[in-house]
Amino acid sequence: MVKQFAGNTVLKDVSLSLHHGEVHAVVGGNGAGKSTLMKIITGLYKADDGSMSINGEHVQFSSTHEAHLAGVYLVPQEPLIFPNMTVEENITIGLPGSKASLKEKVDSILLKLGWNLNLQQSAFTLSIAEQQLIEIIRGLAREAKILILDEPTSALTFGEIESLFQTIKRLTKEGLGVFYITHRFPEIFELADYVSILRDGIISAQGNVSEFTYDRLLAGLMPENSVQHQKQAPQETPVNTQTGPAVLQVTDLSGKRFKDISFTLHSKEILGIAGVVGAGRTELAEAIFGLTTTDEGELFLKGVNIQKLSIRQRINEGLVYVPEDRHKNGIFSLTSIQNNISSTILHRLSKFFLPFHHEKILASNFVTDLQIKSTNIHQELKDLSGGNQQKVVLSKYLAATPKVIILDEPTRGIDASARKDIYRIIQELKEQGLAVLLISSDMEEIETLSDRVIVMHEGKIVQTLEKHDIQSDTITRIAFGVNKEVIT
Repeated sequence: MVKQFAGNTVLKDVSLSLHHGEVHAVVGGNGAGKSTLMKIITGLYKADDGSMSINGEHVQFSSTHEAHLAGVYLVPQEPLIFPNMTVEENITIGLPGSKASLKEKVDSILLKLGWNLNLQQSAFTLSIAEQQLIEIIRGLAREAKILILDEPTSALTFGEIESLFQTIKRLTKEGLGVFYITHRFPEIFELADYVSILRDGIISAQGNVSEFTYDRLLAGLMPENSVQHQKQAPQETPVNTQTGPAVLQVTDLSGKRFKDISFTLHSKEILGIAGVVGAGRTELAEAIFGLTTTDEGELFLKGVNIQKLSIRQRINEGLVYVPEDRHKNGIFSLTSIQNNISSTILHRLSKFFLPFHHEKILASNFVTDLQIKSTNIHQELKDLSGGNQQKVVLSKYLAATPKVIILDEPTRGIDASARKDIYRIIQELKEQGLAVLLISSDMEEIETLSDRVIVMHEGKIVQTLEKHDIQSDTITRIAFGVNKEVIT
């Protein structure tokens, strides 16, 4: 399989197979291409090159409905449940047949699995584990022969995980094939028969699980030049290792998918946050910025408690957040560069009318300073490259003159040249006195830019690395929850 987005190749000649009754684990770092590959298999994306066959018959899906008809079903990491419908309605929605025949079909599946579910229960009362069971039953009700489970245990308790594993083992004994996407190494050895490791869009290693060790799994995740790799900060901007005073203080902060998080961020410092899917990094960033609430802990910006402040008030105090998904949360693609850049501070500029002259000067200055390639400041963002869109997003938040900037995957989906520019800008922001909280799935990026690194695993900080200890292979090992003591 080959797949490109905007000239960026995310899958490069990827080949894998799945047999009846087999659990095939698919593992890789964030951005390795796992989700893209599975979306091709389930008809959400179309491959640019390559072929796919089921039971020897060539198939090419143009929709998930076609995939379902062919026996392929994806159970997403976040179950897609309609909360105001019953369990039965959630399972049977979209299925042809009478209500009586569909209920008989669902009852038969439940009997075979040995599950006791109240089909008339309202879906909003279900736990995450129960919602995943509903997704699995949905697939079986559609007579799935291939089940894809995407990080199914990320929000489950130990007891729920054991129950899920027993279900998977029971289903594979009956011939179901399972693609199992996970970041948790112990699950691979407990559940899977075969494993494929994706790294930067290629299969770096695959084979029977019995042939693998923790070390071999880690080796497949590491960049090819990781042994020789040496840290090199961008040459354009010298690195100042002298940090300033504390700006952001987080103490025992707990919320959705993170717990007991404590750290201090200084001005003129880049603090990296590393981890894999489900580690809680983005959830932590969203809570600090005020997008979500916290359960416990304290949050101070320049000595001021900001936990009760609104997002606008936090921006006014000097805290900004550049989100991971710029298309969903970061840009207004159908309006101009100028309007995007001024959008975060319009409330400061005027209460009664838009100060067009001020907007123009502001936008022109950022286009020059950040070297945004465009025809003019009135060009719509949808017409810019991904890298230049990201520069506009940065400009939008820098216009608020922040003291702390949270960057969530700042180089996601942009080319090497634009990445180099973003690195230069981040270093310059640091030298100008900003405090930078950098979230990235690229361990080499974390290594290159960070003065300190906190590594999160399953919602907690498991280790803090100082400058001399920051190495991409060390970060990867900790992020995947593999201690050296376990594998030596």
